[in-house]
Amino acid sequence: MTRTPKHSVRLVLAASTALMLPALAAAQEVTIVREVDSNNYDPHRSTARAAAEVLFMLGDTLVSLEPDMQTLSDGLAHSWEVSDDGLIYTFHLKEGVTFCDGKPLTADDVVWSLSRWVDPETSSPVAWRAGDVVEIRAVDDLTVEYELSAPFSELLYQLTQSFGTIFDRDSAEALGEDFGINGFNGTGPFCWVDWAPRDRMVIERNPNYTWGPSFHDNQGPAHLERITWQIVPEESTRTVALITGQSQITQYVPAIAIEQLRATPTVEVVQSDEAFWTYFMGFKVDKDVVADPVVRQAMNLAVDQEAMAEDLFFGMVEPAFSYISQAALDWNPDLDDRLLRHDVDLANRMLDEAGWERGSDGVRARDGLELRPLAYVFAGSTWAKIAEAVQADLLQIGVGMEIQAFDATVAWSRLATQEFDMFGMSFPYISAGDALNLYFRSENTPTPNRMNWIDQMTDDLLQAGKTATDDGTRASSYGEVLEIVHDAAVWIPLYHEPMFIAHTTAMAPVVPHNIYGAGLYKGLDLRFND
Repeated sequence: MTRTPKHSVRLVLAASTALMLPALAAAQEVTIVREVDSNNYDPHRSTARAAAEVLFMLGDTLVSLEPDMQTLSDGLAHSWEVSDDGLIYTFHLKEGVTFCDGKPLTADDVVWSLSRWVDPETSSPVAWRAGDVVEIRAVDDLTVEYELSAPFSELLYQLTQSFGTIFDRDSAEALGEDFGINGFNGTGPFCWVDWAPRDRMVIERNPNYTWGPSFHDNQGPAHLERITWQIVPEESTRTVALITGQSQITQYVPAIAIEQLRATPTVEVVQSDEAFWTYFMGFKVDKDVVADPVVRQAMNLAVDQEAMAEDLFFGMVEPAFSYISQAALDWNPDLDDRLLRHDVDLANRMLDEAGWERGSDGVRARDGLELRPLAYVFAGSTWAKIAEAVQADLLQIGVGMEIQAFDATVAWSRLATQEFDMFGMSFPYISAGDALNLYFRSENTPTPNRMNWIDQMTDDLLQAGKTATDDGTRASSYGEVLEIVHDAAVWIPLYHEPMFIAHTTAMAPVVPHNIYGAGLYKGLDLRFND
């Protein structure tokens, strides 16, 4: 692959471009274009950003997070208390909350939803986010007690995530395996209308909604009558959709088009750096072809993150040499001088010294094992160009990475298998603990710990950080984990991405919300100018 220099790239908008997007039926309807779909919309069984984007609009959580990504606010609970020992959280629910079908919300619904999250039968890949639960119980119709066996300093933050969405038990049980596929009955500002996988998700305003978080200018009902989430994998087509008004807003803004969109009189582009989103490629460390730490380290050295940030993303992203942003809470500064940076000569020397010899085709082998790792990635323009760039870099050191791409509706299940050696992923977080607990706990194999990283010391340190009651212990514990996984070269970090949202100037100014990368959050303040 030959990279195209930044200065020679131009986005050509052909007049004949065909956009298969729905026409707007009324002024208060919008179409949001996005690159990929979710595998489902079950809050306990999907870790996709695409799921979170819709779930925040279909449902509510006990507590909410303000756009500064630091301040906790009301959600379904108007207030709460925490016991002195940090083990019991008491939530007081708002009165008058109903589901989309009109059924009143009670504490029993909250208890059932959150208990399902941590039920082993649910097999939720994000059950750890709920803490070490002893019991979640209803004290009365409007009071919930949440009891832990150990303190969890991030519990309230985790309860703001889409995984903590509250939904109707009767509807979920009636839908069975089709829950989050053919329906979802939540308390959110919008209600489920129709999902056509890999094409569109349609939701419409809940006219009874008046209990939105108090930091919103509008607590409900939503200004918009209907939202269509339209899947548009092609970057140029998403750009054309915005410029021509066939889409009114998106956070899937191609880096190549940002300056062009900023110069378009009918489009506004806003940026947020309030949280972190990192792209990386991970290794299954127990697979023969990448089991050698020297191989993983050499592959890290081969990838040119700075060239990727400049040539593929036009300087709109930050090259990543660390697994989390160095601006995140509890980053370990001792790692700054130990991070692996681009050095092809060193990578080749390391592989030579480790006995990996080049074959006639340039690909290295040792003891009959060729360095041809199979990488699973998401289909779509972003991961296509990332994977091809990494592939080209690795060939310089004799590694012949093979790429297999899957649509997002099936990729998540394929990424839970043991069929591959490497994988591409991106993730949101606000702290080291948020990121490390997600990916590196042994109990999280085979997903989201797709690396098969099973290490007792890592588990012990993560638990110490998770249950810490002081900042020093938490930072020290997570800092040690960062050292362990960086030294083992478990990932190849690629880049850290800020959030961009582009919208038509016919809409009122948008305040991005970075929670789990779902920039439009509940959609309550989205509206057209008067």
